[in-house]
Amino acid sequence: MRRVYSGELAVVHGRFHVDSRRDPHGPGPSEACAGQINGLCGAAVPGCLLLDTGLRTGRVGLTVEVHGAAPPLDDGWEDVVEASFRPVSFPTAVLPCGRGVLCEVDLPPADHRVRYCARGMDRSEETGFTAAEVAGPVGHCLLQFWPAPPAADRVVRQTSRSAEDRHRYARSLPPSPSGVGTARECAETLSWGGRLPSRRVREAGGDARGLVPLDRDLLDAVDAACPATQRSLARWAAHRAFTAAGLDDVDWITPALTALDRGEPLPAPFDDPQRAWERFFTDDRTTPGASHASDGCRGNLLRQATAMPALRAAAQPDPLRAALGALFAAAVTHGTDYPALFAEARREFPALRRGVPPQ
Repeated sequence: MRRVYSGELAVVHGRFHVDSRRDPHGPGPSEACAGQINGLCGAAVPGCLLLDTGLRTGRVGLTVEVHGAAPPLDDGWEDVVEASFRPVSFPTAVLPCGRGVLCEVDLPPADHRVRYCARGMDRSEETGFTAAEVAGPVGHCLLQFWPAPPAADRVVRQTSRSAEDRHRYARSLPPSPSGVGTARECAETLSWGGRLPSRRVREAGGDARGLVPLDRDLLDAVDAACPATQRSLARWAAHRAFTAAGLDDVDWITPALTALDRGEPLPAPFDDPQRAWERFFTDDRTTPGASHASDGCRGNLLRQATAMPALRAAAQPDPLRAALGALFAAAVTHGTDYPALFAEARREFPALRRGVPPQ
């Protein structure tokens, strides 16, 4: 056995990656885990691996080993997965996402098996602390390589909620496409931030695409959430949009927000988009001259106008489209403060933090 690295790993967006390509840029979860049953070690992209730590930002302990044959499994690991890996060039590097090389692994361009073990993936959520409040690393990971013929990935052991969520997300993804693809397919991939989301997200339209440059990982996390969470997120985002615009207490808007929360059809004028906009532009409370008693939001007609689509988006029958549409409208309403909105969404809905992770 050869130990390549033993120390700490700085985690960004909950992940790090292993890459043997000449232009290493870590793949996203939807690309790396396509066609797999495990969501902790994404190996669908040739020559690279995407590893999920369960911790969004902070430090974890990491050990990297190279073995001549399959090593025995230590019972102390809570979550364990395996996948096949073949380097495409030399050397193979372990890279924290968005940072430089942590270490290099001397692997020949031949078929290998990789085992990824972790413990403490749920630790930060269970204790309630943030990574900045912890003196040492949160959890520990072990990455082991050994020569072996290609085989399907597998979940050896699953204990944590984070691992369960990531495995469920991986199994919801379409199979990885074979070959390089047409120019049109490549262009579509680039338009989605370098990795294709699920078909349902691609069919959701402009609101989903609007989230790509804002927070690509959050888009994947919303897609991976259950329908009940998506529906709750849609309603929450609509409220946040109208609150940010200073319109949440307007007498003809509050009944619509109440109906949305109850799962009832939107009342007039929101049952007709044209009538809703007519009411908006004829109400003196939504004009540039009006001002809010506390925050001045009502003096910003543009902010108020961008909040309006959140209601109809959140009322859509498909919960995924409702969540994406309302969240995008809320983000536009918040303007440059949208990162704070997304951070609040992750706090409000823990499923959006796991694995993204997920990003």
